[in-house]
Amino acid sequence: MPKVKVFGFTARVDKITNVLATPAHIGSPFDPKSPLPKIDHKPFNAIWDTGATRTVISKNVVQSCNLKPTGMARVHTASGTDTVPTYYVSIGLPNKIVIPILQVTQGVLTGTDVLIGMDIINSGDFAVTNKDGKTVFSFRMPSVDCIDFVKDHEDKKGQNQSLLPRVGRNDPCPCGSGKKYKKCHGRGVA
Repeated sequence: MPKVKVFGFTARVDKITNVLATPAHIGSPFDPKSPLPKIDHKPFNAIWDTGATRTVISKNVVQSCNLKPTGMARVHTASGTDTVPTYYVSIGLPNKIVIPILQVTQGVLTGTDVLIGMDIINSGDFAVTNKDGKTVFSFRMPSVDCIDFVKDHEDKKGQNQSLLPRVGRNDPCPCGSGKKYKKCHGRGVA
């Protein structure tokens, strides 16, 4: 079986943030099987939104990239339901991730020109962590593994316990109290 090339990136913010943002480059769609054309992508700010079904671009993107509508789509937003133009584009994400053909909708966006939706997020693995007052989010495509924080925690917990010396209930407690383990830190341990 041929190896699949995996592309990914990690974005770090030096504080806890409510907005997951990266640059995104928008250009004309291209056939990924043909020789790579000269790609003329324009840079825009993008926000990653797991609540958005599809990727959305602003009127600014449409005008800057001289995009022509390819159809219409009915969309449901926080403001209600609307019928909007659709476009085919290619999208460049950090670390040379390129999606050569993607249908996007035009929408009214505030504070950004591109809203990365679940159509892109579902094409790979996506994780967000908030540790030590910093937000880190990673994306890779295609999906190569199941990210399971509970299993990871249980595996680490099992590894840590296997490294500890086995203490019998009637042995002295390792804390140095002089009591038997069952009367000290071993209370409630069967």
